[in-house]
Amino acid sequence: MITKFLDTPWRLSNHVWRILQMPVMRLYFAWHGVHWGKQWRIFGRPIIQRHRFSQITMGDGIEMRSAYATNPLAPNHPVVVSTRKATARIQIGKNCGFTGVTLVADESIVIGDRVLVGANSTIVDTDFHPLYPHERVKDMLNGKHQPIMIEDDVFIGMNCLVLKGVTIGKGSIVGAGSVVVHNIPPGVIVAGNPAKIVRKL
Repeated sequence: MITKFLDTPWRLSNHVWRILQMPVMRLYFAWHGVHWGKQWRIFGRPIIQRHRFSQITMGDGIEMRSAYATNPLAPNHPVVVSTRKATARIQIGKNCGFTGVTLVADESIVIGDRVLVGANSTIVDTDFHPLYPHERVKDMLNGKHQPIMIEDDVFIGMNCLVLKGVTIGKGSIVGAGSVVVHNIPPGVIVAGNPAKIVRKL
């Protein structure tokens, strides 16, 4: 362990910084009504926007990298976790990792265990705004929404976009820069815009 830190000194500085910030981070999560789990590793403060009556739950072993220097892919912004309505929920399983990832739920985003989401990817279950001008005039924020399900052991590469109503099956991989607009079966690699199956695992 000591040799690893000597060989990669930036890791040592990142972990020292993380440990020193932990008391403040715990208070920050508590302030937003998010229970702190076991063995969390939070590098830099995420952005939490939780509707007071909504639900945000995260399992043990969560890792979030929000600070620019904590990942060689250099996140463009902090991790964002946002529930926009009272009935919305974001549920994250155990041992998941996020680097500069945006999660926004009008309805529901459920993420299984051991899911990794690469730098600067976005997962949103809403269109945010209606498609038609007359609907935007009535309510600018009344975009369509459908729940998202990401099953266990999924790996989503950097700069991906996962849109509403999508299920990504267990163990599948989403290639970097992909846009996911349709369901993905378990055990496949997908890539492209829109994301299509490249091969089976």
